[in-house]
Amino acid sequence: MNQTKLDAILQQLHSLQAELDIELERALKEKRDLFHYSLEKGRIRFEEGMRKLQRSRRTGLWRYFREARLRHVLTAPVIYSLIVPFILLDVAITLYQQVCFRAYGIPRVPRSDFIAIDRHYLAYLNIIEKMNCMFCGYANGLIAYTREIASRTEQFWCPIKHAREMRDPHSRVRAYADYGDPDTYPGKLKGLRAAISGNSPG
Repeated sequence: MNQTKLDAILQQLHSLQAELDIELERALKEKRDLFHYSLEKGRIRFEEGMRKLQRSRRTGLWRYFREARLRHVLTAPVIYSLIVPFILLDVAITLYQQVCFRAYGIPRVPRSDFIAIDRHYLAYLNIIEKMNCMFCGYANGLIAYTREIASRTEQFWCPIKHAREMRDPHSRVRAYADYGDPDTYPGKLKGLRAAISGNSPG
């Protein structure tokens, strides 16, 4: 595939992504109307009638544990043991970007753009389910937050594609220098470093 065709496809992808974002926002608005909730200063507010309906659907703790599979109960401590390394990663990666991104002139990644803990507002979840959802929201959001920080770092320091196709690479990779091309790499490095830091190439 030649570069011109590749650039055209990438342009189509950007256009489709923008269109998808608009449609996703429209669909989310429809879901808010359907399930009678709103966002007020970052907090979820359900209409009282909907909250009553949700509470009527909640599974009690006794029934929840009685119906739980033994392997789920036994492996739960293993899952929750990850909270310690996750918190350490959160502190380390946040400290890293606060120090290094300031030094490099790279815009810092807003943590709140990636970590959303809001499922505990759902009245149809019992306390165990809420804890599970809070853990999953934090863990997956933290990984996405870390990936964005790592991808900005990669663009600044080593924007070179890999020799083989990687599964689900971050979007910045598409603009990187080709693997094994020493002639275009210096220019790509300067341009991509300038693009991420807001400084002029050179």
